[in-house]
Amino acid sequence: MSRLDEARAVWLLVLADAVAIWVTYARLPATQLYNVTGTGFAAGASRVLVELNFPVALIAIGIALTLFERLGRRARQLDVLAIGLCAVVVWPGVVRQSNLDARWINAVPAVGAGIVVALTLAAGPAPRRRFRRADWARIGIGAALVVVSLPWLAAEAGFFLDRVPILCRIFLTGAVRPEQPGLPAFLPAVHHGHHHGLDGLLLALASLLLSRRLPLEGPRAARVATPVWLGLMLAYGVANMANDAWLEQVVKRGWTTWLVPSMLEPRLSAGWALIVVAGLAIAATAYRPRSS
Repeated sequence: MSRLDEARAVWLLVLADAVAIWVTYARLPATQLYNVTGTGFAAGASRVLVELNFPVALIAIGIALTLFERLGRRARQLDVLAIGLCAVVVWPGVVRQSNLDARWINAVPAVGAGIVVALTLAAGPAPRRRFRRADWARIGIGAALVVVSLPWLAAEAGFFLDRVPILCRIFLTGAVRPEQPGLPAFLPAVHHGHHHGLDGLLLALASLLLSRRLPLEGPRAARVATPVWLGLMLAYGVANMANDAWLEQVVKRGWTTWLVPSMLEPRLSAGWALIVVAGLAIAATAYRPRSS
């Protein structure tokens, strides 16, 4: 545990996610998954590469920002390069929800994320920071988000919760429902494989963890950008969880036909305005850097 700091803990979450995706997409046919083709080892690797773009490249930018004050001059230049490579993922079409098979462009953000992994290891364990009252809030928020994500965690492992005591009464997973109101396609309420709601969980948990390591020294640009980026990560992650959970657990039960708007891609919309306002508010309050 003496070698496990916040950045390394986040990378362990990413590794566990990648292993689960690889195994599930390798063993299940594409017909049981979402917008992918093929099966076997190569299909699993393809889906992992896309995952290294979204959401991992966004998470890697947050980690790179928190590392900045602990890196030397040359390492900082590499850190900036990694941020630039990871940022390619925000370009429209680099990751397409309609087709989640890997393409050559997906190697660019993945390389950026790999550089951030190397910098995390080269920087060594970060100095310990004592447990504070705010950490209880982080634990409470994180635990609540994990509970909401239980259907997606099971789906990523390739299972439904239909036979799990108690959870089968709370969550709708294996029951066949219309994919969306008015559409003729009928699928399990929570399809096997990875969900963008789980991407939201990873972004939110990474933000909560990394917010313990806000830079107190170094260039002003990094000290300003870090809380803003982490605040936006938390707001964006929760928004995508809300979108996915509302569809699967509320709309598919027939309780309403109103949908939480999709907020996967940046656009001029009320939803994205709320994400930006909430992210900046988090950065200015909860994520405001304080000396240890």
